[in-house]
Amino acid sequence: MTAWGFPDFDDHEGVHLFTDPASGLRAVIAVHSTALGPAAGGVRFWHYADHTAAITDALRLSRGMSFKNAMAGLDLGGGKGVVLADAPGATISEAQLRAFGRVVESLSGRYVTAEDVGMSEARMKVISEETRYVSGLPVASGAAGGDPGPYTAMGVYLGVKAAAQRALGASDMKGVRVAIQGVGSVGGGLARLLAADGAVLTLADVNAERAEALAAELGAVTAPTDEILSADVDLVSPNALGAVLTERSIGAVKAKVIAGGANNQLATREDGRRVHERGILFAPDYVINAGGIINVGLEYLGHGDEAEVKARIARIPDRLIEVWDESDASGDPAADVADRIAKRLIGRG
Repeated sequence: MTAWGFPDFDDHEGVHLFTDPASGLRAVIAVHSTALGPAAGGVRFWHYADHTAAITDALRLSRGMSFKNAMAGLDLGGGKGVVLADAPGATISEAQLRAFGRVVESLSGRYVTAEDVGMSEARMKVISEETRYVSGLPVASGAAGGDPGPYTAMGVYLGVKAAAQRALGASDMKGVRVAIQGVGSVGGGLARLLAADGAVLTLADVNAERAEALAAELGAVTAPTDEILSADVDLVSPNALGAVLTERSIGAVKAKVIAGGANNQLATREDGRRVHERGILFAPDYVINAGGIINVGLEYLGHGDEAEVKARIARIPDRLIEVWDESDASGDPAADVADRIAKRLIGRG
């Protein structure tokens, strides 16, 4: 039996459960590590099947944020917030946003929140009226901060190009066949960048109309969401929610590369080995998708401007190459190598 009965509990420093009867807020804040600084990570508003699923998501995501911030060279630890939606498609109220701001404030700076799935700059601004421990707010032109989505997309784009060069020998993306799962802020931004380079795109999204509209804009084609990972392409890019790489889906992958911005793409640790054993080059998600936290992290820390953000994002391919080189030398899966490096950085290696 794992600690507290949760397999994804990884010596977390704290797991906090909050309710606010007046607003109807139900929230989880998981603090994985503050070894390098305050536990930073976005808050997502999502509908879960049950409370256990919500806590598990917070545990996995907060651990990922510890590793992501460490690998990005930020003076930040890892944490994550989850606000539970009552039903699919529900809207978070201003009262719930304010209540969440108050619970963040109650942790006295151990956790710093920011935008994630189901949130927006406007919603973060409401939260910021109740707590100082928030980032991702609207900023002046040229400053660090604001919507992290475009910065995450830029980092994923650079990582995809590095992966294509390593596994496919592609000097550029022209003619490279890429399947993108999820075309929201990150996946959509990635698609536009790749289309400009001449990549051949196949798009899928739970919102089929959104995928079709973007495909029409970019000259791409669409595929059903349950078929996109097995598309006959060179590179698959998961950019929706996590746990999409399972024993079954990995077995159906035809691509030589998996590189995308979704958090926690591997359903289990064993799935990282399955990807590796199939000879598929994998870009560990918390390395390739660090652009957004680099942006809001530097905003919160007050270190540098937009130019510094872009300079740090430009180093993402170098970090991926470090992981791939060690993977090649050791024979271990890239996912395990990335975890090993990150654990050393936060003093748990």
